[in-house]
Amino acid sequence: MFEPVIAPSASLLGLLQRGRGDGQLHALAADRTEAIAALEQCVTSDPRVDWQLENRSLYYARLYMELEAPLSGLEQHLHGVDDVLDTDDSRTGLTLSVLGHLAAYGRRDALDLLRGYVATGSNWAWALDELALRDDDKSLLALAPAVLAHFPADEAGEAELRAAIRSAYEPRPWRLWAAEHPRIAAASEQSPFDLWQRQLNRQGVTPGWSTADVLAWADTPAHNPFDTEGVARRAAAAARCLAAVVRPEDRPALLDTARAGVPGARLAALRHLLDQQDEAVACLLEAAAADVDHRIVTVALELVGRMRGPEALAHARRWADPATGGADSALGEAAVRLLADTGEPADGPLVVAALRRWISVHGVTGAGLGSLVDGVGRLAAAGAVPALRHIYGEAASSELRGRAAQALAAVDSYFARGIAVECLWDCEETTRELAARHVTTTGDVRVLERLRRLAADPAEEAEVHAAVRGRLTARDRSA
Repeated sequence: MFEPVIAPSASLLGLLQRGRGDGQLHALAADRTEAIAALEQCVTSDPRVDWQLENRSLYYARLYMELEAPLSGLEQHLHGVDDVLDTDDSRTGLTLSVLGHLAAYGRRDALDLLRGYVATGSNWAWALDELALRDDDKSLLALAPAVLAHFPADEAGEAELRAAIRSAYEPRPWRLWAAEHPRIAAASEQSPFDLWQRQLNRQGVTPGWSTADVLAWADTPAHNPFDTEGVARRAAAAARCLAAVVRPEDRPALLDTARAGVPGARLAALRHLLDQQDEAVACLLEAAAADVDHRIVTVALELVGRMRGPEALAHARRWADPATGGADSALGEAAVRLLADTGEPADGPLVVAALRRWISVHGVTGAGLGSLVDGVGRLAAAGAVPALRHIYGEAASSELRGRAAQALAAVDSYFARGIAVECLWDCEETTRELAARHVTTTGDVRVLERLRRLAADPAEEAEVHAAVRGRLTARDRSA
């Protein structure tokens, strides 16, 4: 799957792709045809960096309702030739989720689209899960023949049917169908036994019961030199085994292995020594972070973030300080993230400087940025406000934007009267909840209207409902 192409943040399309509250507000004020075209582009070409961390479906469904937009563009997307050529869930998942919300809002055309796609679409299982939450029993029962047609009546087809039943998020349709279709009933009964059989038949070589045996096992079989994740996984498993077999007299051997052992054993020894909070682990990790083997470096930097205690913070400050370490080095960046996670208020300037440096080098992307954002909020570093506002406005990830909003709520005195207002329309429920708890309810007529609409919307999350109703109740009492 290709990375989504995100339009500039000042454009209507860019705002909608990011799921920002201003996207909905601008769309309602824009030319309706232009707004619907931008909305369709977002729903049919998923703009999310990570669909498991970011929400968009309710946000887009609400805008479909506000604009009274037709679903013809979504129908063409679902039933086009690409549905046969590209069967990846990511192509149609967002579209189907939006249709599910629209069906819940009472859009009959959305319900019909989902039913039709269950019968003919490649991602029919997702559409069925959406219907399972919204459709009536009679309509679901009518879909059973079309669903069964997806599975040939042979051994391979029966295995696929059992797998589909096992992987369904919503079991309701399958339970309804089992009462009337013997084939589905038999597959439903057999499906749990398939899983147990696979678990019983798992093959694998386990290490012996000594430190030397475990360290040797950590490096077998031979690994692909570019398979960083494979080496790290086996080393992590070996480290867990070491916790059960290491004796006090094994420490010298572990230290030697952690300094210069072969990759798998070295990483396992480093992990074990870190878990035991060994006094030598900081120096060992510093050396590993400068190693020529990228696998060693990658895991060492990850382990730096797991260090704890006053001594660990002292080492992190040295590594992160431009005067004593390499603030712009990989070790320096890992050390700053440690300070962001567990440091003290006095570490705030170092974390703010690292946040600014990250933005200048990497922009508003990257796995380490979120930790720095959380850190400046946790440390109440007011100097980070301009950087946080920039991240809030530009981030393509709505999850990262929500973290920036959380930090701004802690350090920006203007948050409640400014960004919090926009956040009431945000695509992330956690961001809407944050806004409901902090927003100033006087001075902007849109705020109370939005709070009341959120309180009345049955599709809204329970946490948002609680926050909104709490603010409305408190306001009514003070009035």
